[in-house]
Amino acid sequence: LDAVCTHISDIDFGKINHYSGNYTFWYESSQLAAKQRAQQNKKAEEKKQELEEFIRRFSANVAKSKQATSRKKMISKLNISEIKPSSRRYPAIIFDQDGEAGDQILNVEGLGASIDGDLLFKDVDLNMAKGDKIVLFSKDSRATTAFYQILNNQQNADAGTFDWGITTNQAYLPAENHSFFENDLTLVDWLRQYAKTEEERDEVFIRGFLGKMIFSGEEALKTSRVLSGGEKVRCMLSRMMMERANILMLDEPTNHLDLESITAFNNSLKNFKGSVIF
Repeated sequence: LDAVCTHISDIDFGKINHYSGNYTFWYESSQLAAKQRAQQNKKAEEKKQELEEFIRRFSANVAKSKQATSRKKMISKLNISEIKPSSRRYPAIIFDQDGEAGDQILNVEGLGASIDGDLLFKDVDLNMAKGDKIVLFSKDSRATTAFYQILNNQQNADAGTFDWGITTNQAYLPAENHSFFENDLTLVDWLRQYAKTEEERDEVFIRGFLGKMIFSGEEALKTSRVLSGGEKVRCMLSRMMMERANILMLDEPTNHLDLESITAFNNSLKNFKGSVIF
């Protein structure tokens, strides 16, 4: 969006508002508006300084002189009081670790796989070190899914080997999650299955956890069978967060997610200190 958008049309509060600038500029300005409106007692001078710092940062990020001039004209007209804080809700996606992994994360040698005679990949070698974040890319989504399933012992490889470091523990988000929701459990009971401690099994804790993932009030009592695609992915992300793994494997993780959830998810991966394959 930042690469192609020059204007953002924001549908919120039953109205469409148009903004000049890319997505990041709109998002951060609306977040700043929300922050300032939540601090009504803040001195006007402090608000002015905060806005000026925001303007300086966005001006400095524009490399070309024409773009810089255009951006300065745009932000010189920015009036924080005219930007309504959005009513949208962003899920609190935070991946913590029970413990850091050692230096050796994953070693793959000569890995190969096929399905019904179709070769998906062969001779894959990989040495993953602590803190690595690796993009797994293929024109055939069956290949990436097979690779993840092999690493999670859900499918046998045709050739090759892989070894996880002894200090690693993995959390996996599959592209297909239907089998996880073939039951009539409420979301509270569904998530309780993945609790590690008695505290986490407590309904107050689970409801709080679900609330942060935008399942508040009666929504936490929905049965898992009736969830939408995006709601299922948010549940699967909740499951991963409760595992507190130091290795994340993510097979097409943004499928079905709305823009707010994708934004929160991307920020969580930037902040995650462990290793990621996605």
